[in-house]
Amino acid sequence: MSANPSILVIGTADTKSDELLYLGDRVRAAGGTPVFMDVGVLEPATFTPEFTNDAVARAGGSTLDTLRGCGDENTAMTAMARGAAALTLAAWREGRIQGVLMLGGSMGTDLALDVAAALPLGVPKVVMSTIAHSHLIPPERITPDLTMMLWAGGLYGLNSICRAALSQAAGAVVGAARVAEPPRRDRPLVGITSFGKSCLRYMVALKPALEARGFEVAVFHTTGMGGRAFESLAAQGVFAAVFDFSLQEISNHLGGSCVTAGPDRLTGAGRAGVPQLVAPGAVDMIDFPAWGGPPPGFEGRPSHDHNRLIASATLDRPRREAVAAAVVERLAAATGPTRLLLPMRGLHAWDLPGQPLHDAPGLEAFLGAITQMARARGLDWQAVDAHINDDAFVAAALADFDDWVAKGRIPAAGDRA
Repeated sequence: MSANPSILVIGTADTKSDELLYLGDRVRAAGGTPVFMDVGVLEPATFTPEFTNDAVARAGGSTLDTLRGCGDENTAMTAMARGAAALTLAAWREGRIQGVLMLGGSMGTDLALDVAAALPLGVPKVVMSTIAHSHLIPPERITPDLTMMLWAGGLYGLNSICRAALSQAAGAVVGAARVAEPPRRDRPLVGITSFGKSCLRYMVALKPALEARGFEVAVFHTTGMGGRAFESLAAQGVFAAVFDFSLQEISNHLGGSCVTAGPDRLTGAGRAGVPQLVAPGAVDMIDFPAWGGPPPGFEGRPSHDHNRLIASATLDRPRREAVAAAVVERLAAATGPTRLLLPMRGLHAWDLPGQPLHDAPGLEAFLGAITQMARARGLDWQAVDAHINDDAFVAAALADFDDWVAKGRIPAAGDRA
């Protein structure tokens, strides 16, 4: 916690000096100290920022003269985004800033998203944007812990409407920096993925069982952003081990759904050598906005509305085989202990007999395909004669976990702080 946090305020001072200075005043009023970064290319700032546009350009591998002369604003701002991201990360690592507040239209928002992505989860980051929550922003560019607010009425010049929005943004980032509690590292952390108790409920038993063994547990909701947060932490080696049992974000990405965690799902733990127990929970379906209809190619497939926001439809056999191949391929590239658990009686609550996505032949085809592929690639895999939500499946997963702890593949709770 910081009583007087330093907040990096980023924007194009050549066009938005008044707005940036107003944000600085509001940061001070909220109890913080503003630190300015100018990412404008055209003109120098009317004030003296701590990070000049010249310094940003050089950090991005260019010069202001080069960028001004290139004749293309996209090329220029992409270079400035590289520099801004590099300088911001360095400033945070050096303890010079405790939060970031960024301001922009479409150009500034494009840059701000790169800066936010460069910072670790948990660093307060707020973007004030004229295109906040817009379909112009692809989901994969939204950092999982990003706060984004609409900069209403602020495209050109200050007024009472945009002052109200800007002051809220300043208060939000200062408040977050003042009271944020960084993650503790007194117990080894285990990551679990799930789609929610009505679909996948193994974490209800897994979490207390792991906590009784001395581990901390974090459960991630695999609806795109949750999977991206999970992958980010896994790739950083934050987890002592993972139970990655909800993989439909892979199906979503391959099937063209907007509910995606990006192309790198199921790779972070493997690259980092994190021990991973993996199961294909919910992987036989694709999620989509319930209010928008399924992606092309899934019209008429059996579907289930989870609520008014999200729905799921079953995959046909060729798509199930493609997903099986993707899962096996990603696990085969892992550098740490990896075991694939295959619940032979079902992959989620909605595939049980009498449920809307029940498809016994489809399940059999998927399990046959992934078993054959896993065997061909030499994966460590295990068939479990249970549904993924059964106590027997949880018991099998915990038995493997305990075995890896006993063999030193996973640090025991008392071995790592």
